[in-house]
Amino acid sequence: MDRKKVAKATTKVISSYLTYQAVQTVLEQLTETNPPLALWLRSFSGRSILQDGEVYLLALLVENQELAFRIMTVREYLIEEIMEDLPEMVFHEIKLKNSQHRKQQLEKLSQLSVTEPRLNFESSSE
Repeated sequence: MDRKKVAKATTKVISSYLTYQAVQTVLEQLTETNPPLALWLRSFSGRSILQDGEVYLLALLVENQELAFRIMTVREYLIEEIMEDLPEMVFHEIKLKNSQHRKQQLEKLSQLSVTEPRLNFESSSE
């Protein structure tokens, strides 16, 4: 396992997810303050690749630099807000979910092994 490769891929996923959350936040704000711009951003986001936050932002920078900067600012704010708690939360969540999955699997396996074949008493009485 290449730890640096895993960490880099995880960082990309988190960054892209925070870009998505920033877009959602900006869309909510624009819906209240500038509905036409909110419609434009919703349309742009629908036809752009939002799965990769960096590709999305590069495309948005070409179309609307101000909105791209706004989304980058919100994304930065989001990471600053959650960064302190994120590692511990992820660690505990994964441990909890792994434990739950193992428990469920053990319960399934123990239910299968508890069932015993039936004895046919009628044929043994003859």
